[in-house]
Amino acid sequence: MKELTGEKMSQLIDLAEYDPRLVLDVRYATTNNFLGVALYDSPRIFLIEAVAKKLSAAQDRLEKKGLGLKVYDGYRPMSVQKALWDLLPDPRYVADPKVGSNHNRGAAVDVTLVDLETGEELVMPSEFDEFTEKAHSDFYDLPQEAIDNRAILKEAMVGFTQLPTEWWHFDDKSGKKYPILDVPISELSTSELLS
Repeated sequence: MKELTGEKMSQLIDLAEYDPRLVLDVRYATTNNFLGVALYDSPRIFLIEAVAKKLSAAQDRLEKKGLGLKVYDGYRPMSVQKALWDLLPDPRYVADPKVGSNHNRGAAVDVTLVDLETGEELVMPSEFDEFTEKAHSDFYDLPQEAIDNRAILKEAMVGFTQLPTEWWHFDDKSGKKYPILDVPISELSTSELLS
């Protein structure tokens, strides 16, 4: 397992500081997730800078439609990945720690759409982290509004690939080139990362 040091450390950035327009709802830092327990020791989201730049560009595109992004997750320590796998060892929904996830590289995001005027989430096919067929990106037995909103989200996420089983999960197309990391979020000092 590679540790976060030197050049690799300087690539992870705090998303709230990079683009304050993004709404953050760090579910794994709360009990409002499918495990019902807080897994992160800090309610911050970090991403590789190149990935954050693509996410910011998606926000630009959505703002032209009066919409924006709410971000649920980004960089995820490998220790948390193992905890998720222990509860739900299903590779359709949780990456096997043996191979890792782009979340463990800071190169994947979980997002939804919000109305810029009200701040309310738009209707989507399912809840975040709902591991059913409704969450699949090719499931169409849904209200048309949910289908349309899923399509708007996917269209905005240029440079990302949507996970087929999770409408909210987007992998950076170059994500595999970054190392898998296992550093607690609270140990990612913004001042160190940006220096």
